[in-house]
Amino acid sequence: MAKYLLCGLLLLCNSLFAAAPRVITLSPHLTELAFAAGITPVAVSAWSDYPTAARSLEQVANWQGINVERILHLKPDVVLAWRGGNPQRQIEQLQRLGVKVEWIDPQSFDQMIAALTQLQQWSPQPQRARDAAQALRDGEAELRQRYQHQPAVPLFLQFGQQPLFTASRNTLQNEIISLCGGRNIFADSTVSWPQVSREQVLMRHPQAIIIGGDAARAASVVKFWQPQLNVPVIAINDDWLSRPGPRLLLAAKQLCEALHAAKNNTIKE
Repeated sequence: MAKYLLCGLLLLCNSLFAAAPRVITLSPHLTELAFAAGITPVAVSAWSDYPTAARSLEQVANWQGINVERILHLKPDVVLAWRGGNPQRQIEQLQRLGVKVEWIDPQSFDQMIAALTQLQQWSPQPQRARDAAQALRDGEAELRQRYQHQPAVPLFLQFGQQPLFTASRNTLQNEIISLCGGRNIFADSTVSWPQVSREQVLMRHPQAIIIGGDAARAASVVKFWQPQLNVPVIAINDDWLSRPGPRLLLAAKQLCEALHAAKNNTIKE
């Protein structure tokens, strides 16, 4: 009996102290997804500042490229890459050298939920990945149910100012507009992030403008559009809005509340 008890204790200790998979993330939103799934990466990209624990991690990628040599030295079990921002050539170099790479490019809430579910295989706490996926699923469903019967409000999603950029239907940002009962005036664009002119925006008569930023940024945008366009400018936390990670649900909630408060105020006036 003592022999079997000792074997059981050894197995338990081995499982408790087994090394967690070594994960490297190559964009800030992938870092957020990893932490949400219960993973603490061994290295991250520049601008990986959320959660706070990410700020102290080694950085092996930035806008100039990827430190291939350092990644090889760190011996990751998997590298999480982003097609929208990581250089294909260097990623392929990593793969040729035997590094496992997973591309994670969520373009919808369903894909982000799937990404969290996928990440549980490298998480020492896989239940956290499942819980995070379920929280996103529940939060999206709640917003959709609350606002799906609202009359659609034409919205302009503004990124930058000179030049002006926006988002089409093939983006997560467009999806949160739809969740809130909005209608993206450039949803029909053939590219995901089209550059548009001032005249094109004015011709489509948006009833509100959505930006990433704060109140000061919103005031600047209001000034930019006057006198031709005098509509509410709704400022959403920039990181929440621009990063395709779990905090996009916070951006959606902030947008929904602000949009319908602005609409109600317009109706009262």
